[in-house]
Amino acid sequence: MTDNRDAVGVIGVGWVGLVTATCFADLGHQVVAMDINEAKIESLRSGRSTIHEPGIDELLARNAERLTFTTSMDEVLGRARLLFCCVDTPPTYSGDADLSRVRAVVQALPDDSEHALVMKSTVPAGTGRAIKRDRKGLAYVSCPEFLKEGTAIHDFMNPDRVVIGADPGSEWAADAVEALYRPLGGELVRTDVASAEMIKLASNAFLATKISFINEIANVCEETGADVMEVARGMGLDKRIGPAFLRAGIGYGGSCFPKDVSALKMLAGNTGYHFQLLNAVIEVNELQKRRVVAKLEKHLGSLADRRIALLGLAFKPNTDDMREASSLVLAARLEGEGAKVAAYDPIAQDAARDLLPTVEMSGSAEEAAAGAAAVVLVTEWPEFLQLDWAALRERMSTPLVVDGRNFLDPQTIKAAGFTYEGIGRPGANGTG
Repeated sequence: MTDNRDAVGVIGVGWVGLVTATCFADLGHQVVAMDINEAKIESLRSGRSTIHEPGIDELLARNAERLTFTTSMDEVLGRARLLFCCVDTPPTYSGDADLSRVRAVVQALPDDSEHALVMKSTVPAGTGRAIKRDRKGLAYVSCPEFLKEGTAIHDFMNPDRVVIGADPGSEWAADAVEALYRPLGGELVRTDVASAEMIKLASNAFLATKISFINEIANVCEETGADVMEVARGMGLDKRIGPAFLRAGIGYGGSCFPKDVSALKMLAGNTGYHFQLLNAVIEVNELQKRRVVAKLEKHLGSLADRRIALLGLAFKPNTDDMREASSLVLAARLEGEGAKVAAYDPIAQDAARDLLPTVEMSGSAEEAAAGAAAVVLVTEWPEFLQLDWAALRERMSTPLVVDGRNFLDPQTIKAAGFTYEGIGRPGANGTG
């Protein structure tokens, strides 16, 4: 047992919480991680990860002696002063962030000066102020996470920046958080709580805007004969723009971008400001998936009773996360047109079954493509680059590939006998 002021407390061991807990343990800290889900805690106590994230199993095994998993808030409070809140804040029907889990954490904490709540969960600007208004004795720090699923451990250990927001009275807690992160070498941004909260939302909204912008450019490229891949390459060389998030496709998804863009739009609306740009970002993202259906209909005509194979279901590779995945909307639209949808994903199929109960889950890309009129690449899993596309073509009724991520090599696909359709790419139609 370590001194109660030495351990790091983590409340909520979902994706953010488990990565935070295991990474702090790997840095040499004792960590007490708490969750109300008993089955999740039992699994973690046994060394079995409850999420799919590259490297997480190794961290659990390597740091077993420094990690304590519990369902007891008292155990966390007894061993840690810094309490990292990592519960999720999903969107409500209105688009606002659901803060019910955050409120439950706050209500479970003592109103004393011995503990500090460190908010990793994504919350609207003003949340910290409201918490401090109700719990004046509790120190509060906003420390938003900027991790990407699939590379979260690397991102944690090699941060671009660490944002630490604290208002007067919580400086000791901000200093303690800074001391935890300083060895990682990222730039430390000390600011007030409201600004720290806004940095997180504004960052994700800007990245989502870049994605919707390049998708709009891709759509114009299709009308003018330009190649969006070349356009993005030329744009990205401008240091003011940069190459990141300029890859055209069927739109963004996941647990962060859709939720945070919507939350920022609603936050602005609740204050009386109409955030017109974000309305357009959201609309473009929704329409982009419909364009895939239009591409299929251009080549196949009616999709009624046609088998369409989706390659990839997760919102991005190297994760099993199905939250706001493009495959959910695409499958529903295809079924709405009367198509029979089959799908294959190397990791996310178990997570997808309940969400896509009418989609045929296949054991391989080849099985999904058997008898299909078209293959749609939805998630850019590396293994799809290694497929024997000529053999795949022999299993299909129609040789059509719609590359929803501009991930495949058009010449390779066309050489295998397919008609290839990318996003914003000229001369893709045809086989030669």
